[in-house]
Amino acid sequence: MADLPFRPRRLRTTPAIRAMVRENHLRAVDLIYPIFIVPGQQIRKPVVSMPGVSQLSIDQAIEVCQHAYDLGVGGVILFGIPDHKDAAGSESFAEQGILQQAIHAIKAAVPDLYLIADVCMCEYTDHAHCGILVDGQVDNDRTLSVLQRIAVSYADAGIDMVAPSGMMDGMVRHIRLGLDAKGYTQIPIMSYAIKYASAFYGPFRDAAENTPSSGDRRGYQMDPANRREAIKEAEQDILEGADILMVKPGLPYLDIVRDLRNHTNRPTAVYNVSGEYAMIKAAAMNGWIDEQGTVLEMLLGFKRAGADMILTYHALDAARWLQG
Repeated sequence: MADLPFRPRRLRTTPAIRAMVRENHLRAVDLIYPIFIVPGQQIRKPVVSMPGVSQLSIDQAIEVCQHAYDLGVGGVILFGIPDHKDAAGSESFAEQGILQQAIHAIKAAVPDLYLIADVCMCEYTDHAHCGILVDGQVDNDRTLSVLQRIAVSYADAGIDMVAPSGMMDGMVRHIRLGLDAKGYTQIPIMSYAIKYASAFYGPFRDAAENTPSSGDRRGYQMDPANRREAIKEAEQDILEGADILMVKPGLPYLDIVRDLRNHTNRPTAVYNVSGEYAMIKAAAMNGWIDEQGTVLEMLLGFKRAGADMILTYHALDAARWLQG
């Protein structure tokens, strides 16, 4: 019997057997949909570099959130774009800031939808960097107290989870301490623990209106060449109290997603970023690829690499395709 050939095709012959031996599964609940919120009413402003994505006023965002909930999407992550920006990013923690208002309104309209808020300053500062600038450089420690204040303001508004993305050293600890001091011990932190200084963020900067006025973000985001450093960042965030660890971007960093899964016991998220989305959309619009098949294969690849949840602009389409 030992010399009989192994025939893997026996387990591929029918849809039924393929389903039974499938190693990884993609579900709508695994997906998190990013939404960009702007002031005003009845606003759906398309993001030219991201076909199918728009900046939304709160009333329009509520409609999209209801649709996401009806499709079974796991949650949405909110990014705010204020009318007024200043050097301190003061609108980011204002009681009536754009995102604070949005959280209140969405929670009232779609109470069971899981809401996550991105915690950063880049959409709110007039220089579009992720922290307080001192002599042209982001001052890490002065920024921490602002990030803490932002996170607490989102908790006051009713957020379910906060997601600090600025790659400041110590940001998770400061946010955890701030939340706990205000009694928000139940609110988890999904840290952008491993965020690379990537060329794939270009369309997001159009959507979030946060292209730096000078310099770039390589002084605080990670070098794409580094792998060992990623695990150091993740381990530090675990020590500081992170509940979920994120890798961003997704496709060029699947090795990092697998490393994170192998080396830590925290749930793992991956951000399928704007440039990845735009490439697929452009190719599909030109008839070069099958959009549905490509997107679902890519998302399954994130799961196979070890991601528990996927932040993606494809979430609504993917959820609909998975239903059908």
